[in-house]
Amino acid sequence: LRFIKKTLKTHADEEVTLHKGSTMTLKAVFQSMNLSTYDLTVDMLDVHADRNTFHRFDKFNAKYNPIGESRLREVFLKTDNYMNGKYFARIIKEVASDLEESKYQNAELRLSIYGKSPSEWAKLAKWAIQYNVYSDNVRWLIQIPRLYDIFKSNKIMNNFQEFLSNIFLPLFEVTNDPNSNLELHKFLTHVVGFDSVDDESKPENPMLDPDVKSPEEWDDEENPPYAYYLYYMYANMTVLNHFRKEQGLNTFVLRP
Repeated sequence: LRFIKKTLKTHADEEVTLHKGSTMTLKAVFQSMNLSTYDLTVDMLDVHADRNTFHRFDKFNAKYNPIGESRLREVFLKTDNYMNGKYFARIIKEVASDLEESKYQNAELRLSIYGKSPSEWAKLAKWAIQYNVYSDNVRWLIQIPRLYDIFKSNKIMNNFQEFLSNIFLPLFEVTNDPNSNLELHKFLTHVVGFDSVDDESKPENPMLDPDVKSPEEWDDEENPPYAYYLYYMYANMTVLNHFRKEQGLNTFVLRP
């Protein structure tokens, strides 16, 4: 809340997003929602975790939208928006400096990699290095939403192997040759592990038998079961970790 108010006062005329092909300033975004800095309160932001958020994934997810507005989530809490995640980086740096000041507090923050395209890692690392979000008190966990079915139905990919390759291939490449992307190499030294996230209450058919399709054959419209996702994440990470260890680099944990 403090950050949003401060930014509205000092950077109201900064162009922050695209809407129907034209840019919008921060002031215009808030005007379009009929809001001014005076209206904003912590309760109104409605981003507190309460007990419902731990049972209902949809409610948990909705809490990322300040005032229930996905546009504010995009402007303030994304790394890959119109401003290349400038505000999100500033918020993190403020949080990190509070942690450093209090000395004995640490945070493990989560960033998303979607597996939609192999360039996501380079973009994320570029953001982290460009805005120098590094802090001794912060480590990063990468969360991977289980969205294969959405990518498939939107014809972004043909099979599950493409999803896995988009996530892991860039990591193998940069482990093999850190000079191929120094930003990513640096960023990964502060990543501690991976998480797999989605709505765990969705019913699914968890039947995994010896005839189950391999990832390059999995071209169904439906999502593979949770256990299938996890097995292939685990298998890729195990090989990646052995490789990184041989290279003298940090390794990752799977913490779904």
